[in-house]
Amino acid sequence: MAAYGTDEGFTAWLSANGHTLPGSLTAAVLRERASAYIDALYGPRFVGKPVAWDQDLAWPRLGATAWGLAIPSDEVPGAVVNAVYAAAFAEAGSPGLLARVVDPAGRVKSAGAGPAKVEFFEADGQYLAVILSGIDGALAPLLIGGIHGRGVGVMVV
Repeated sequence: MAAYGTDEGFTAWLSANGHTLPGSLTAAVLRERASAYIDALYGPRFVGKPVAWDQDLAWPRLGATAWGLAIPSDEVPGAVVNAVYAAAFAEAGSPGLLARVVDPAGRVKSAGAGPAKVEFFEADGQYLAVILSGIDGALAPLLIGGIHGRGVGVMVV
């Protein structure tokens, strides 16, 4: 399988943000889970198109831009890598969070601890996805409609 970033990069991100890795899951496993989460939730809304029809991950992409600047077709934006690291850290603290099936009977709209905030969005009585608000905001410039509000989007407060 493929994952964004590197184990060394994840370790450096943890250190730079004052975090230590809880639990027994390895950096590689956490990056795999987080990469799958990011691509599943944001992949269809990323600007541009995949470089190859059979690539494992949503990035790199052709014709992608952010803030009016072209993103090279052989690079993965740092925002994507950092989003994976943040999601991997969230997964480490609560294994299964990124792939959780939420019971609508246990309705939680928002929960948080410190700077981390998790929101569940509801449609037709069923929850669709766990949204990590810091990641959502960091990836906004890379999404169709971006930060300018064009297209359909979700507001995270």
